[in-house]
Amino acid sequence: MALLGAECTGKSTLAEALATHFNAGLVTEYLREWCDTHGRTPQKHEQPHIAQAQAARIEAAARQHALVFCDTTPLITALCSQHYFDDDSLLAGAVAFQRRCDMTLLCAPDLPWQSDGIQRDGPEVRARFDARLRAALAAAALPWVDIEGSDAVRLQRALQALAPRLTAPAARS
Repeated sequence: MALLGAECTGKSTLAEALATHFNAGLVTEYLREWCDTHGRTPQKHEQPHIAQAQAARIEAAARQHALVFCDTTPLITALCSQHYFDDDSLLAGAVAFQRRCDMTLLCAPDLPWQSDGIQRDGPEVRARFDARLRAALAAAALPWVDIEGSDAVRLQRALQALAPRLTAPAARS
């Protein structure tokens, strides 16, 4: 199950809560780890590595767990490449990867924006990125479930959206 959204939309909090609730696998955002390690945001030539590492971590978790919650996918990296570098080269592969996810929960930018180090651009950029993400999902005919409200409301909405899928015999990432 993929959680997508612009910066500061509660993806990490919700992914952790869902993984705990279901005792499932959790794949955190590789970009955050990368930025913490390097002390900066990535450059254009480093974007493919970040997308590939996120995908590899998701695939590894899916081999180990029947159910996996992913705090972002390569689609966000591809859209960041578009946004920051006017680079569409990662989009086709990211869309193909996203098609493999059983469900996409799209976290709305309705939470208060909080500064969180070097990865945070601000509420205006968050709103524009949310529009870019929604447009990309729609253009690729990738379905999603909108998740909005407080953390508690988001968790309840996600649980309601997941309920029909998790009664099926094979739940994947």
